[in-house]
Amino acid sequence: MVSIVLPAFNEEATLQTTISRISDVMQNLDLTYEIIVVNDGSSDQTKTVLEDLVKRHTEVKAIHFSRNFGHQIAVTAGVDHSIGDVVVLMDADLQDPPELIEQFLEKWREGYDVVYAVRQKREGESWFKKISAHLFYRVLRAMTDIDIPMDTGDFRLMSREVALTLSAIRERHRFIRGMIAWMGFRQIGVPYERQERFAGESKYPLRKMIRFSIDGITSFSFRPLQFATHVGVFVAFCGFLGMLAVLYEKIFTRNTVQGWTSLMLVVLFLGGIQLILLGVVGEYIGRIYDEVRGRPMYIVEQRSNLNHSALEQAQSINKNRE
Repeated sequence: MVSIVLPAFNEEATLQTTISRISDVMQNLDLTYEIIVVNDGSSDQTKTVLEDLVKRHTEVKAIHFSRNFGHQIAVTAGVDHSIGDVVVLMDADLQDPPELIEQFLEKWREGYDVVYAVRQKREGESWFKKISAHLFYRVLRAMTDIDIPMDTGDFRLMSREVALTLSAIRERHRFIRGMIAWMGFRQIGVPYERQERFAGESKYPLRKMIRFSIDGITSFSFRPLQFATHVGVFVAFCGFLGMLAVLYEKIFTRNTVQGWTSLMLVVLFLGGIQLILLGVVGEYIGRIYDEVRGRPMYIVEQRSNLNHSALEQAQSINKNRE
């Protein structure tokens, strides 16, 4: 049994083709499967298209959020509702080729619990996104003690044990590829060439990319806080040296520096450093606040074609694991 999880946000133009390609692959493999599509509060006709697919295909199951909760939360909801022996995560825009699932299954049969796709090429993406993604993974690896594979996304296969473990982790600022790397288990990569979007626009503009990068770094590293301490010590040391220089000129020379401009520059510089460091601390405090509030990670408005008894069983297993 293979569960395929598809988060979808404004994907009305791609869903039909994506479901068709996945079905062709799975039927050729002669395996029982389910396709769980999580409608992440889409504002277009994604819900209508998805409900039509559910009526025509018994293997397609739908989860509709009450609003947009974000890509990583949508992936989590799909995993929470899955019942397969293995769970495959992929996007609905066909940048992740469903045909790679066969290679994933081969590696799983060899004994690997996680099989992730490693991007060799990124078709249809701007030079800025390619360079920023390249730098992000290398900065993340340098700042964390977790061996997070570089140039990977969420396109991967997980064993049932890994899926249950992921569902048991309920932190809200989620960086799933990092969480799976943190778990351990036997993992291996499969190279592939990422394709251009089949239709529609990217759902990760610059603002969301920056937010996602911050989530990834703060979820697995305290280095920004340590860096803030180092900067504070360095600035204080520079200030101490400056104080000694001013005292020396005042006592032993007549070249006392006069001027309002230089004083204001120093004040503005130190003030800027302090605000930046407060912002770093605030990021961590904000995450603590989100966790302490204990609000549900997502709210489901409607489920279609889901086996509720199987869902309750999966949730019971997750609860016992916690």
